[in-house]
Amino acid sequence: MPTSSGAPPAPARVGRTLPDVRLYQTLRTAHLERAHELSPATILYGVRRYDFDEDAARGLDLVQASGLKSALLLLRSPVRRIEINEPLMLSSLPSTAWALAALSLRGVLRRGRAQVVTYCIGNTDPFRQGPRRGGLRGLRTRLRRALDRVVARRVWARVDRVVFGTPAARDVYGEVLGRPPRAEVSTILALSTPHPVTAPEAEQRPLGVTFLGALMERKGVRVLLAAWPLVRERVPGATLLVLGKGPLEGEMREVAAGDGSIEVLVDPARRVIHEQLARTAVLALPSQPSPTWREQIGLPIVEALSHGCRVVATDETGLASWLRESGHRISEPATSPEALAAAIVASLEGGPSRAEVLATLPPVDARLLADDFLFERVREPVAS
Repeated sequence: MPTSSGAPPAPARVGRTLPDVRLYQTLRTAHLERAHELSPATILYGVRRYDFDEDAARGLDLVQASGLKSALLLLRSPVRRIEINEPLMLSSLPSTAWALAALSLRGVLRRGRAQVVTYCIGNTDPFRQGPRRGGLRGLRTRLRRALDRVVARRVWARVDRVVFGTPAARDVYGEVLGRPPRAEVSTILALSTPHPVTAPEAEQRPLGVTFLGALMERKGVRVLLAAWPLVRERVPGATLLVLGKGPLEGEMREVAAGDGSIEVLVDPARRVIHEQLARTAVLALPSQPSPTWREQIGLPIVEALSHGCRVVATDETGLASWLRESGHRISEPATSPEALAAAIVASLEGGPSRAEVLATLPPVDARLLADDFLFERVREPVAS
């Protein structure tokens, strides 16, 4: 059974050494970094994301398996509690359903019931996405969505504890699936604590704007490039740093080669990302509307806030309301270069200071608080 390089061999039975299990469809570096702080659990996952960091995986109990294979592992494992992918994540719904079916069968055979918990940040109804098609293909799509809705409701009914990461997610789940019939529910806004990496004042870029994320259309890099000349007209000293990787790498490099105010770093190390965020004034993540996807939170937003950056985003993120209320800028409409440029200029010219941004963050990382609720762990109070 494959495991991460450097990690200990996978146990013969999932949950034998760690009776709690986390079920992931995809595993990325941010998950690995956080797992070291969460309640100990075996991580059962399907695929690795492009940014999977082998070093961050060391010391974690990782087991790679998907679909029926993961269900078979769970069937013969002494699992006490399992954290599943959120029910409105349709790409992982079949694996989740198989896993819960295996645990239910195991419960009947061994008279033991595993507790099911989940962390939800989905902020759009997946059953309304995409254009309606006619013909046989359209019929298949409608039947698949109808089946997915039935399965999602059954999974939702099996949940014992749930945490919503944003009010937007809570509202969407309420509209689509209703209140989970048996679950204890909490809403904990998905914000991080201040990051320990800081930069001396002399190294900070007061007119620096950073884009961090996948270099693809839906993340808004093209609309950002269209807005950038308008920003430079208003703020001639502004600079743009693009951090990430993806299908638009070549286009980003080409634009940067002809514009001295733009720098592109492809696939930078995590250390470099945090060093750059500690220097920048504004993070821009203009996520774009899509028929099949919506920015749930935006990890770059959370990480930028942890460094005290002002944020420019669109109302696609589930944090949009909080960002507005906290003095950050929301570009409306999301697709307009002019609106985005105006929001960036306003953020460069004013807004909350770095200290004021940091003061809005919680004393304990929200994902850790959510995990404490889900896994019923009592955390020691933070020293003042």
